[in-house]
Amino acid sequence: MRPFFHPAIEDVEPQAILHALSDPNRAAILAKILTTGVVEACSNVAALGDRVIPKSSLSNHFKVLREAGLIRSERHGIEMRNHARFAEVNERFPGLIGAIINAYAGVDSERAVSTE
Repeated sequence: MRPFFHPAIEDVEPQAILHALSDPNRAAILAKILTTGVVEACSNVAALGDRVIPKSSLSNHFKVLREAGLIRSERHGIEMRNHARFAEVNERFPGLIGAIINAYAGVDSERAVSTE
């Protein structure tokens, strides 16, 4: 398998972040990773509310998030572990991710992301 592309934090651009998070499914996936810390199986986020994301679409969503610099994916045997790069991205673009995720969540206290 070829290695994943993870952009350096200096190469992460706001338009890539905005594009990645323009899809509500990707925003929900990132919110779930942010609240749980690590998602060890892509299938753990396949069910988002009342909808189930097909495996092929899920793979594409993770790719877009990864290439935008929002997550880091690592293979561990047959598992894929996905970590949020929130601290790095938030340092470069303070408050951007939190504002977008909180807007989707309607500032729901359970899913709200701290921007501090």
